[in-house]
Amino acid sequence: MSDKWEKLKAEMQAAAKSLGIDKIGIASADPFVSLKQILLRHRELGRESGFEEPDIEKRTNPALLFDNPQSIIAIAIAYPSKLKDPPKSEPGARRGIMSRSAWGEDYHKVLRDRLAKLEAWLRERVPELRAESMVDTGALSDRAVAERAGIGWSAKNCSIISPELGSWIYLGEMITNLPFAPDEPVTESCGTCTKCIDACPTDALVGPGQLNSSRCISFVTQTKGMLSDEFMRKIGNRLYGCDTCQTVCPVNRGKSWTHQPELQPEHELVKPLLVPLLTIGNKEFQSRYGRTSSAWRGKKPIQRNAVIALGNFKEASAVPDLIRVLEQDTRPVLRGTAAWSLGRIGGEQASAALQAASDKESDEEALQMIHNALFALSEGKRTEQSAIEAGDHGE
Repeated sequence: MSDKWEKLKAEMQAAAKSLGIDKIGIASADPFVSLKQILLRHRELGRESGFEEPDIEKRTNPALLFDNPQSIIAIAIAYPSKLKDPPKSEPGARRGIMSRSAWGEDYHKVLRDRLAKLEAWLRERVPELRAESMVDTGALSDRAVAERAGIGWSAKNCSIISPELGSWIYLGEMITNLPFAPDEPVTESCGTCTKCIDACPTDALVGPGQLNSSRCISFVTQTKGMLSDEFMRKIGNRLYGCDTCQTVCPVNRGKSWTHQPELQPEHELVKPLLVPLLTIGNKEFQSRYGRTSSAWRGKKPIQRNAVIALGNFKEASAVPDLIRVLEQDTRPVLRGTAAWSLGRIGGEQASAALQAASDKESDEEALQMIHNALFALSEGKRTEQSAIEAGDHGE
């Protein structure tokens, strides 16, 4: 690389902070050969989420996306991981939680803004610049680019871990015609630590750096259909996303980044009361959550997850609200999920409502959920009666 490009690269990386970027690295624009094989195997095993770019060639060959690419600029922006004085979730006022990636303004918008500023900065100095920026929804793998560019190492939980910032970072990239020399990849690694794999609620981390996306709670919370009993129990009170594999990571201990103003959380949005979410209208949902990344799938998954959370809390005070969902909601998924939660909470009121709903429900899937809930309640009563009888005999 000539002195001209070496100097410009150094100036660009020095200017990162003034552009609102926490770290800049350079990757070569060569094909991602090893990644291609990993993705092909991933597909073969049925581990894709369905949200990815379907064309694996495009995901691994920058030249298919950009004419004669010379380098890829990778950027990272750090986000907060802790709430200061968070509102309490307690009986009668149970709360859900949004994953940290959905705190603050939609990171896609924030990263695009930063990449646009970086592109403008470069164009001032190189008028012949050609560039194409991508954030998350682009064809390239943000993590593969970031790893090659020296932003951090590819961790066992499939995140990129920056030595300085941890894994609480958003990633984006820009393919360019500028002949920057690539940075050296980070040599640190997770070592023998397996805390993330051990802590995964659904065993979605099937090996170091291997994720079965279809079992990942983060993916599951964003789906729109009826969920299995296993997944509903494992979701807990998560409304969107899952942070478990990052919160247990030793490298992340004590790291929370508060210097990006757009990414700071509003407590009542990221840890909201559950019951009001059951009846939130489209207009109010967009007003409250439309600027965040959690809104991209609409309100239905979040409402379904709120119903699930109330069942997992076994929140008796929410029974009348769940019965209204069971009886009045026009969406079979919500009715069926409300049945599951009522079955978890139990009680005469819940049982009577489920029995009445079983005579009226026309959707087969929702009806099955109602029957399952009634069966769970009857089994619970049978177990309770057996325990009482055993006690009567002094056993």
